[in-house]
Amino acid sequence: MSKQRNRRSFQFILILSGICIAFVIGVYVVSFLLGPPPLTMNQQTTLYTSSGEPFSEVGNKQTEKWVELDQVADEAIQATLAVEDRHFYDHRGFDVKRIFGAMVENIKTLSLKEGASTLTQQYARNLYLTHEKTWWRKIKEAFFTVRLEMFYSKSEILGGYLNTIYYGHGAYGIEAASKYFFNKSASELSLAEAAMLAGIPKGPTYYSPFNNQAKAQQRQQQILKIMENQTLITSSAYQTAKNEVLHYRKTDDNKEIQIGSYFQDTAIKEAASILELDADAVRGGGYHIYTTMQKQEQTQLEEQITNTISKQSKIQASGLAINPKTGGIIAIVGGRSYADSPYNRATQAKRMPGSTFKPFLYYAALERGYNATTMLMSQPTTFKLDQGNVYKPSNFNDYYANKPISLAQALALSDNIYAVKTNMFVGPENLVETARDFGFTSDLAAVPSLALGSEVVSIKEMVRGYSMLANGGKQLDVHTVTKIVDQEGDTIYNRSIEPGEQILDPKKAFILSHLMTGMFDEELNGYMQVTGSTMVDQLDRTYAGKSGSTDSDSWMIGFSPSLVAGVWVGYDDNRTIEVVKEMSYAKDIWANFMTSVHQKQPNESFPIPSGVVGVPVDPVTGQRATPYCPTSRVMFFEKGNEPVSYCNVHLPEDKPNKTPTEKPKKTMIEKLFDLFD
Repeated sequence: MSKQRNRRSFQFILILSGICIAFVIGVYVVSFLLGPPPLTMNQQTTLYTSSGEPFSEVGNKQTEKWVELDQVADEAIQATLAVEDRHFYDHRGFDVKRIFGAMVENIKTLSLKEGASTLTQQYARNLYLTHEKTWWRKIKEAFFTVRLEMFYSKSEILGGYLNTIYYGHGAYGIEAASKYFFNKSASELSLAEAAMLAGIPKGPTYYSPFNNQAKAQQRQQQILKIMENQTLITSSAYQTAKNEVLHYRKTDDNKEIQIGSYFQDTAIKEAASILELDADAVRGGGYHIYTTMQKQEQTQLEEQITNTISKQSKIQASGLAINPKTGGIIAIVGGRSYADSPYNRATQAKRMPGSTFKPFLYYAALERGYNATTMLMSQPTTFKLDQGNVYKPSNFNDYYANKPISLAQALALSDNIYAVKTNMFVGPENLVETARDFGFTSDLAAVPSLALGSEVVSIKEMVRGYSMLANGGKQLDVHTVTKIVDQEGDTIYNRSIEPGEQILDPKKAFILSHLMTGMFDEELNGYMQVTGSTMVDQLDRTYAGKSGSTDSDSWMIGFSPSLVAGVWVGYDDNRTIEVVKEMSYAKDIWANFMTSVHQKQPNESFPIPSGVVGVPVDPVTGQRATPYCPTSRVMFFEKGNEPVSYCNVHLPEDKPNKTPTEKPKKTMIEKLFDLFD
């Protein structure tokens, strides 16, 4: 029985060995038939604006100047081989001993830390393939590795590698890197400089001395020690290089930054998600990515942030603009300087939105019977919560009307007491559900203070939510990528823009949008300035919007029918904004941006849905305005819910407490809005 089992095992091993041998032979036969691959390939990925204009090129571009091996310092060649592939001249593309050694080490540590790629394999991967971790990619890598070794000499492969490897900061190839970092030719590199450069390709972001001097120097020292251990350099040379002070070329990375650097990163990540690749694979994949960026809007958002904020201030800012009809992001700024900080505060950071969160509360209130004239008392209030807890919110600067105010006034004046009372009526759990309808995915605690924006969210979430109000309540798939074309010119992704599902009630979305124009309307001034009063002179048309602030955050978000934009200003470390001028930056940036991009566009109006009526209302009483009211404002209601009674507070003294027996003559504004009934 055991002999039969041994015989079967032996037969299995023979069959498996035969398959492996046949596979290896097949690889070499096919590689021979395919012929020599090119030693250079332009694998730049190009990004285009919505109008088809290229605005950025990223990834593995061909080196600007190809240098022969004899034009590269021996120290640079030896340092590269020492750290990347010490047996380069001894193998035929695959270092079998190294492969098995890495496998054993990974098994011991239960990790995949140890790699075994030869320099030829890296060259094949960088030139022809992506960095996705799949078996198919590894098989293709094997074919290209064999073809390189089969048709080219070791010197040609090593020369090609050194001329195409990426050293960060846009420098491809040893010559470009040498000039970028040290302002000298590759033939002039010292041992210490060569070791520094040799350490960068493993992780250009992490090991660039311009990004992290400590990590770069640590890796340089490791490479020098490896070279000493491999007897490539003497102990004396090691000590000299170890102690050498490197003198770097002074650089101005701002010159390399193209328009929309934060937008570029966002689009690359989105394309990577669509193609199920990592971002580096997309950058080096030679793709043509068509985006939703609008160049004018992107440029204006960047310029307004730069021009508005004092250069001496350390405060940060970010902004994002969306087309509410398509969900396309047309502009992104993630910070004041991409060169100083590529962290995207518009999409990655989460901060407390303050009062800019209130529109979502008031939509929930409209669903539960509120209208523009719903009156609540504005005065200092202590709310009793469960388990004996109390909550005592306050208004900005402790200003209160100390009388009932309407929803329209509460939004325009940003009354916190009104908001918390409304949240208690709506129910914090219901407010969280309403926020989910608006597309929020961040964790939101169902607490009374949620009405005042006490939970952290991203600008992207906030602007997306406002966009649903601007488009009448339709679901939005917010995106930056519309089409992707591969190296061969084949379209491998094409976004289909279809009308989103109707999520919100279009009548309530319109009514709320119109109420949000009140922050710019002095007629709603009940006991303090409306929150947008400082922007009124900067604006050229009617916008809907809401500002918000916390001790460490300043927000402004608003929209026209065709554009929604949000701006955040604050410190990364959440310190309190103490300079008064810094509190106005968000509003100033937003107002100047909206005015500049709408300058040559026709003045649009929000379309009034069927079933909505507009009537002039006295802001103080919430009743229909009469000719005797000092101010009136057209407010919108669902048909049948508009005020019926007329204001009798402002009647002449000779007609006290007397409601007009005849309906007053309609004003011009009222006649105009009758056309929409």
